[in-house]
Amino acid sequence: MTARLLDGRELATRLRTELGERVQRLAVTVGHGHPPVLAILGDGHHGAASLYAASLERAARSVGVDTETIVDGESLVAAIERLNGDPRIAGIVVAQPFEDVAAGRRLVEHIDPGKDVDGATPTSAGRLARGEPAFVPATALAVIAIIEEYEVPVAGLRAVIVGRSAVVGRPVASALLARDATIVVTHTATRDLEAETQRADLLVAAAGVPGLIRGSMVAPGTIVVDCGINATPDGVVGDVAFDEVAPLAKAITPVPGGIGPVTPMMVLRQLVEAAERRASAAG
Repeated sequence: MTARLLDGRELATRLRTELGERVQRLAVTVGHGHPPVLAILGDGHHGAASLYAASLERAARSVGVDTETIVDGESLVAAIERLNGDPRIAGIVVAQPFEDVAAGRRLVEHIDPGKDVDGATPTSAGRLARGEPAFVPATALAVIAIIEEYEVPVAGLRAVIVGRSAVVGRPVASALLARDATIVVTHTATRDLEAETQRADLLVAAAGVPGLIRGSMVAPGTIVVDCGINATPDGVVGDVAFDEVAPLAKAITPVPGGIGPVTPMMVLRQLVEAAERRASAAG
């Protein structure tokens, strides 16, 4: 069996063009020549958060969105309160993880839910869990975007998610459930994880453990989506042992080049949608 490669780079390129055109229209029609602005906040201490912030900045520039990045100096809580009231700011992202994880979580709670373009606030999480329209965490939304781009029929599939984080595992479960998949959420403490993953029609790996999913854990014909982005001495690798799993899979996302390129585009897509809704409401 030769797996179909679910390449996120092609989707990201198409989204970049589409979003760039929408940003230009926003700048002309409601921005008086100025594009919407994405605010990015961080504590400046965690390498992974800094990399995420940098990727958002690059992606924003590529579609013509301005950014305001705040790392230190100003109180981050005060900064969010200021940004919430600034009409130029279409979206606010707190780049996580923070060195103080609890502090980062509390900070997110100050974001105006209408500007929560990374789906991080409790309001967004609650709406998503209830099946209501909501901002969705970007990585989880990238999973859905790739599945839809390649027309993977989700309804009725047994979707096994390995990982239960608030930013990937749980929102992916909610989003797939809304699309009529049958959901099983597992994690690294699941008893006999291999037995669960072998029963998957669609397997989403989001545990943050390099090479966790081995060939023996995947049944032939499984659709495999790898959300892992793990830095190792050999480079960035996913949660899936690609060389072992790809010969068995019906379709698979690579790492790098799968979910990664699409994730920042999902933040920007939600930012553009928020700006368009605000412009429409303003008449």
